[in-house]
Amino acid sequence: MITFESVTKRYPGGTVAVDDLDLTVEAHSLTVFVGPSGCGKTTSMRMINAMVAPTSGTVTVNGRAVADTDAVELRRGIGYVIQGAGLLPHRTVVDNVATVPVLRGESRRTARRAALEVLERVGLDLALAGRYPAQLSGGQQQRVGVARALAADPPILLMDEPFSAVDPVVRADLQAEMRRLQADLRKTIVFVTHDIDEAVTLGDRVAVFGPHGRLQQHADPRTVLASPATDFVAAFVGRDRGYRGLSFRTADEVPLSEIRTVTRAQVPGLHVGSGEWVLVVGDTGAPVGWIGADGMHPGGSVFPVGGDLRQALDSAISSPSGTGVAVDDSGRVVGGIDATQVIAALAEQRRTEMRGGTDGGRPL
Repeated sequence: MITFESVTKRYPGGTVAVDDLDLTVEAHSLTVFVGPSGCGKTTSMRMINAMVAPTSGTVTVNGRAVADTDAVELRRGIGYVIQGAGLLPHRTVVDNVATVPVLRGESRRTARRAALEVLERVGLDLALAGRYPAQLSGGQQQRVGVARALAADPPILLMDEPFSAVDPVVRADLQAEMRRLQADLRKTIVFVTHDIDEAVTLGDRVAVFGPHGRLQQHADPRTVLASPATDFVAAFVGRDRGYRGLSFRTADEVPLSEIRTVTRAQVPGLHVGSGEWVLVVGDTGAPVGWIGADGMHPGGSVFPVGGDLRQALDSAISSPSGTGVAVDDSGRVVGGIDATQVIAALAEQRRTEMRGGTDGGRPL
């Protein structure tokens, strides 16, 4: 467990980076520090591993004050991942990951063997182990950075905007990988980001920092979206917070409709009447696009069966036909999603909640 008790950081000249912070990060949880630039979230995180010393107040890690702990000893139990991965350019991927275990006294052979296992755990092809950082994509570098932080098996992991420098597709993949890893490893993680979507996607708890380094709200993601504690939080979360909140609600009750499909080979000569839509699928049954009376259109987002209401509604409203496409784990089309059915499912879940039943959402 990590605690901040009346913590303030004031720099020479009077600038206050963190103002009277009281916060508890529970063991084995993923807590996200989120807020705009200059709000104190990174400064607060760096106090945990003694990279920044508070002006006043106490930071404790597992009941022991950071100020009373040898910095080297403290950092041995804390992994650290930064934007851009911060890899050593002259070392191969496997040697980057093995760095900390070797420094702690493990033989290079043992450390490399363990490093290969960690690389597999974070979803990296072992064929990349002998490459250098410059030979990797940005997303691959970030995975190596996470692997290096995990190599020494630290109980605490600090992550400072690790995915902000990669493109949205890679970022979503890394976020999914992070959720999978945390479900498996149950580390105590503090994750810093300026992206509220990333915060609510990853966090068990979300700490929203505001101007002058003041904590505005600390709660589970669903509460932050549904009940912002201050005007600042409401503005920061955005006007579409209700839409974001759908990601905490299951879409299991939304029925799938039949969709007329054709293969690519059947497209030539296909007649589609006014107001009609036909879905084109590839050889594996995955969606390719829609054909309307005026020709071919790219498809919208897809709904993975078992997903949430936000994914279901987005698939419907992003589709040119107005019908979302539901796919199974292999990406094969299994049916259609109607936006009105999504709204109906939301209404039914709310009625159930009013009657004192389940909340219709994912576990918090």
